[in-house]
Parts: sequence; structure tokens; C-alpha cells
Amino acid sequence: MVTTGNGTAEVAATKRRSRGRGGLVTIGTVVTLVAAMGLTILGLGAADHAVANYDASSWLWSSLRSEMARVNGVTGRVDTRLQIPKGQNHTMQVAQTDRFLILRDLNTGQVSSLDLATLQITATTKTTAGVGVSVALQEESAFVIDAVQGIVRQLDPRTLAPIGEPVNYPPGLTGGQFDGDGNLWLAVPSEGTVSAVTAAPLPAEPVAAGGQGGGGLSPKRVRTVDVANPSHDLTISTLDHGVAVLNRTMKTLTTIDGDKQSSTPLTMDGLGSLPPRTNGSQVPVTVPEQRHVWAVDKGHVKDFGVPGKGSGLQPAVAWAGRFYAADNDSGTVYVLDGNGRHISEFRIEGARGPLEMEVRENYLFINAPNSQMATVVDDKHDVRTVDKYANDVLGGDPPPVPPPAKREDPPVSKPGAPRTVTATAGNTVARVSWSPASANGSAITRYVVEGAGKEVEVGANQRSIEVTGLTNGEEYRFAVHAVNAKGAGPKKQSNPVVPTSEIPDAPASVTAEARPDGSVLVKWPEANGQGYDIRKYAVTAVAAGATAPAGESTKTELVVPAGQLEYGNQYAFQVVSVNEKGGASEPSPISNSVVPFTAPGQPQGLTATTVQNKAGTVKAAWAAAVENGRPITKYVVDANGKKVDVTDGTSVEIGGFGEGETITVKVRGVNEAGEGEVATKTARTVAKPGVTVTGKSATATAVTVNFRVEDGGGNATCSLTVGGEKDTGSCTSLTVTGLKPGTEYDFTVTATNAAGNGTAKGSQTTDSVFGIATCENGTSGDQRTYCDSDRPNERNGNEIWSAASQSSTQVGWARPGNRLQAYCKKAGEEIYAYVYNNHKRSTWWVQVNYSGKNYIPWVWLNLEGGDNINILPNC
Repeated sequence: MVTTGNGTAEVAATKRRSRGRGGLVTIGTVVTLVAAMGLTILGLGAADHAVANYDASSWLWSSLRSEMARVNGVTGRVDTRLQIPKGQNHTMQVAQTDRFLILRDLNTGQVSSLDLATLQITATTKTTAGVGVSVALQEESAFVIDAVQGIVRQLDPRTLAPIGEPVNYPPGLTGGQFDGDGNLWLAVPSEGTVSAVTAAPLPAEPVAAGGQGGGGLSPKRVRTVDVANPSHDLTISTLDHGVAVLNRTMKTLTTIDGDKQSSTPLTMDGLGSLPPRTNGSQVPVTVPEQRHVWAVDKGHVKDFGVPGKGSGLQPAVAWAGRFYAADNDSGTVYVLDGNGRHISEFRIEGARGPLEMEVRENYLFINAPNSQMATVVDDKHDVRTVDKYANDVLGGDPPPVPPPAKREDPPVSKPGAPRTVTATAGNTVARVSWSPASANGSAITRYVVEGAGKEVEVGANQRSIEVTGLTNGEEYRFAVHAVNAKGAGPKKQSNPVVPTSEIPDAPASVTAEARPDGSVLVKWPEANGQGYDIRKYAVTAVAAGATAPAGESTKTELVVPAGQLEYGNQYAFQVVSVNEKGGASEPSPISNSVVPFTAPGQPQGLTATTVQNKAGTVKAAWAAAVENGRPITKYVVDANGKKVDVTDGTSVEIGGFGEGETITVKVRGVNEAGEGEVATKTARTVAKPGVTVTGKSATATAVTVNFRVEDGGGNATCSLTVGGEKDTGSCTSLTVTGLKPGTEYDFTVTATNAAGNGTAKGSQTTDSVFGIATCENGTSGDQRTYCDSDRPNERNGNEIWSAASQSSTQVGWARPGNRLQAYCKKAGEEIYAYVYNNHKRSTWWVQVNYSGKNYIPWVWLNLEGGDNINILPNC
């Protein structure tokens, strides 16, 4: 069964859904400025510039940093980063268009909206935390889908306030994605149906927080299609046109495109899955447990396996004639051609969890939310690795000139009515003033004033006129409306007035004074009422090419509030006296000109960083603050109470703090009005490094120490000292050579930075060196017994002496084959071993462990490990 519009299926569903409103998603919206929400924008210059999203880019979430990074698909680089408060290590659903970015924090349920076209207003609303509620966004249509409750509610993406009434379904929905035609598709497993919803038009004016807008319009369920028996397990993937529905119970894939509906049976085992969105005609169905994919293209099926092991496969995504299958367990993305043949693969380093794949603006973006890395694949299948944490966003290369932006024109409608219209009457004249009307997306071109049988058109900047030719004693009312490209807006009526010849004098003079708090004080002397009391004075502000009512006062002065007049513009003022009969004077002489001003705005983009090569020093850098009508003469930087005036530039280093001290940096601009709004950041000075020994080892003549250095925020250099010897260089492992074998040494690892030294100490014994006492008998005569035993008062091999000479005292004799520990070498009497040890000849003697530390000629001691005498240090 297929129904469209508000047909019978809609009615039936509504009847089945009859119940209380307790299960509705509660929309408690808070609208605030970006700064008030705590968002930090990095890159693209000052934050008062719009962060315009453009084609070939995508916002990617980094949970470890609680940060969104906008990745340019063309360059594969981050050009803007946005820090999200209190989102660290949270799972975030991201919905985005070229104008809006909507985030839903699954850990808290909070939904946040950022208008990327203006960066002026953001909004938040609470939903139930966890999986079960999702957000969907396409162009200007935003929805929150409570799949558990079966409630689909359209939101104004600018304020997250509801638009119209929700669309109600039975509980337990799946899906909630847009197809290429702007239909929001959902599956209703309890009915065995899929349903499409279309959004109501976005109102010209943002729907107020806590309200419900739409001008009586609501989202509509426009189509319901039977695809399975009730209670079958359904999942969907939206298409360029329509939707694909996988019946996981019966293992069939149904595609719906307009009035065409076709079903394809699949010979798979296990539960299949679909990507949320499919681009192109091939719909991939993935069975993770089998690491197998069935690709369905208009009833034709081909299936293929995916390399690797385990069940961590995400649903494969079709992209530019190939399939991309991401493995969450290994962080590997497998690339297969249109026939399922494995072509290549690449790995996202440190993925540690899910990989998110989305095709946007002719690029495939693959994000690892738990890693600093991501990947961009273009339609030629070139792969670029993206470092989301790259520190070259600020102060590095500027982002490339974007391709022509996909312009997101705001909704346009006729203008609103002026908020107020005020009239005063003089002698045969009336003066009509009004506040501005809302332009509603199209600039106001003129105002039309109607009354006394006349219609007067004035410029958009002229909001005060005089209507002449009236009859004294008659009552008049006037109506004002605005006109823009869409037509005329609604009219606003004035108060009634009666022209009279009994009018007061105008004030003789008017003075104006711009005050440091942003207000303007306008003063005048009391006017002559010509026999009647003066009841009030009406003040008009005059600017270049514009007039506007400034206010009314019963006194001889008026304070025009801060912000009513634009800072930095010139204004002068005229005053009209109004008496008790309602008669109004001629305008007064014009006042002196003033320029409203106030203290500067907040310095933008403040950063506070550690100065790595200077002890106790931090650096503050910022972008210029808005001057607000007077030039900024200096910036005052306060760092933990130390104040520095910066008159040239927007950065400064401040020192003299302790090591490892946390410094709160406050920066204010100063102009004639005084100190402006404060910007605050914190930084930490360099701390002394810390050293932790992680391992140690030795050879006979060297000690190696492995260690870890906490650099304290500075640039650390490292050294290792052992037995008076020293090695410098690496801050992970150092080796000191030239040591004595078999000796215990104390060692010290020292790490040094601008704040000082950090040390770690320990001990390590060098390996002992052993040699074999060697004397082998010859083959004839006395040679055959020369090495058999010691020969008192005669020379033979293997004799041990008290010094490196045979003229010293003989301590003993080492039987051939004895293993002796060697300490060091010493030059002495030359000894020749003849045939008894391969004709070895040397002046080196070796100190050995034999009745203490005594000496044996090296020619009689073959050192283990190659008989290298140089392995021993000098004695």
C-alpha cells in the first residue's frame, strides 16, 4: 500500500498514536551568542568575521580535544577549528550543511546549533542522552528524531525551536536521513513500512526560543510504503532519489524511487547493514561477521569478501565506482573496485575506535573521532592524510582561496511593520516618526506614510517626516509601512493628533555630549509655551543621509541609551516642544555634532602560551578589539597581577614568574572611554623537567640508560654521567663508554630546560671480561711438556706476576684452560708466546683476578669474544 499527502494511512496512524504528550521530546532552548556559549574559533582571522562554509569541506569531530575541525577536501588540511565546551571523550553526532552545523552529544543529549554563515547566534536544546535520538539536517531543514518514542519534530536550525506540530509514528523507528530530493525517510518496523516526511518552509524570522513557529505550517508525512510484514527488522539507506530498505529478517533489499519499487532477495547469512546514505546506483549490503558485501544495482547482485579478520567492519560505502570498507578494530580502510576486487588499503593511525565515512561535496571524508588523524579521498581516489590537530591553523599558511561558494541566500519575505509610529501636530502640520521595520531578508527600499488623504514615500533611512497642508482642529492618524523587493509590509498606526495654531516656541539651542558609557546626553533650555504648559519634548537624531526619532522627555534633557546610535558615526539633534494642547513647535536649531563611543570590545582570538626557551615567561597574542567609536591607545595585559601596557602591536612576553606556575592572562583594550571588555586565557611557565629511568643495561666497557623526560613545557637537553664520563644528546637513551669491566658505577641522568635541571640517579655494573689461560705444548722435544706445570726459577707460559714485568714477583701459575676475570690492560715487558699460543707477541699485560689483582701477559690469556685487547680499559 502506498499513500501520499494526508491520506488514510496518516489518519490511521494518528488514531493508533492517541496518547498523552508525556513522551514528547522536550525542547528547552537557550539562544545565546557564540562567546556566551564558550565556543572558541581558531583560524580565518577575527571571530567577528563570518566563518563561511563552502564546497569541498567537512567538519570532523575530535573527541579527545572536544573540537570540531573543518577539513578542506581540496588541500586535505584543516583551515578552521572550533572548540566545543565539555565534550571531551564524548560521542558526537554531526549534521552539517554549508550554512549550519548541528551537533548532538550522545553522552549528555545536548543538541547544539551553529550558524556558519554568520557565527552570530547559536542555540542548544536537551534531548534524552544515549542512542535513540538523532538529528538530521539538509539545506535549511532540521529534524530531531526520537526513534524510541516515534516522534519526528522539525526544528528551526537557527534557534532549535520547534516548527509546527510533530509527526507521530508508532514507537521504535529506524533511519531518519534525507534523500537527495529533501525527503526525510524513516522505517517503521512495527508496521513493516517506510515513510517520507517533508519539512515546512523555514520562517523568514527565526522562531523565538521556547516558542513554536511555522506560521501555522508543520512538517508533513507525504508517503508511506509497505515493504515488509509487521515487526520485521528494517534498516534503511537514503539514495539520490528515494530510499533502500533492507529487510534483515527476510534478507531482501527493496528500493523505492518515485512510483518504482523493486525487491531483490539476497543469499546472505547473518545480519546485514547499510550505510546511512548511498551515492550512486550500487547499494552495498555488508555482513560484518562474514566480512562480506552484497552490492545491488537495479536488481543485479554481486558479492565479494573483504580482507582482514574479525567482525569490526563498518557498512561499506560506494564512492566513485569503488567500495570503501572500514575496519574499526584495525583502523584499516579496504578499497575494492566495482567488481569487488581488492585494490588497495590504507590505515588511519591511532584510530582507537569507530571510523566515520561520509561523502560530501564530491569527496569521501573518513574520520577517526578518537584520533588526531582523518583521511580525504577525491573522486580520482587519491588519498590525503589529515592531521586534525595541526598547529598551522593560526599563523601558518592561510587557507586556499575557496572555490565559488554555494550561496545560501537567507529566506526572503515582505518586511515587518515598524515597531512604533509617533505623531505630533503643529500649525497645519504633523510630524511623523517611526522605529525601523524588520527587513526579513531583503533590504527595505522605502517607507510609505499614509494619512490626511495623502501617501508619502520616503527613503529607507528617513524615519521622520513632516506632513503639511492639514486643517487645524481636525484629528488625523497616520499609518506607516515598509517596502522591500518582495512587496509592502503591514501597516502600523500612529497616535491621533489635532493640528493647532496655539503652538509653543522651539528650544532656543540644543547641545549634545557623547559620554564614555556609550550614551549621548542631549540638553536644551526650557521652551516658551506661549501661555500653555510644555508637556514634553521630542528629540530627533540626524545622521549622514538619515533621520530617526531619538526619544521623548518631560525634562530639558534626554539621555539616548548606549547602543541606540552606531558607535563611530556622527550625529546631531533637533528638539520639538509639545504643549498641553498637543501643539508642537517648529524644530529647534540643530545641535553640535557628536560621535557616540564606549570602551573597546573584547580582544579577539587571545592565546596564552609557554615561552619554551625562557624561564618564568608566557606570551600573550590577540587580534585587535573593536574600537567602538574611539581609537584604541593601548592594551593592558595583566598576568597574575603583573601589568604591562602594549602600545605597539598585539602580542607581548611577560616574565618573572615561578617555574611551572599557572598564569592567568587578561587583556583589555583602552580608548578614551577607558578599559574595555576583558579576554582571558591561561598558560603555564616552563617547569623543571622530570626524569624517569625506564631501563638500563651494560656491556663490559659501557653503560646505557633508557629514560623518559617530562619536559615541563620547555625544550629539554639531556646528558648521562657515569664514572666521570659523559654523553649528551637524546632525551630517551644515552650511553657512556670507556668504563672498566665488572665495575659498579653510579650514574646520573640530567635533563635541562630554561627552568633548570631535573635528575634521576641509579647504579649499574659493567659486564665482566674473562679470558682463558692458554699455553699449548709443541710437537717435539721439550716443547711437548712446556705447558704441563709451573717451572720454578724457569720461564714458561701462564705465569702470574705482581706487575707487568717478569722481573716482578711471581704470584702463581694458571693451568691452561683456566678462566680468569680480566680488569684492565697495562703496557709492560714484551712477551713472545712462540709456538705455544700461535706466535702471539705483545707488550700488553692484563690485570686479572688471581690472588687479588695481579698480571698475566696478554700472550698467555685469550680474551673471550674475539681476543680484542682494546675492549679493556687502561689500568
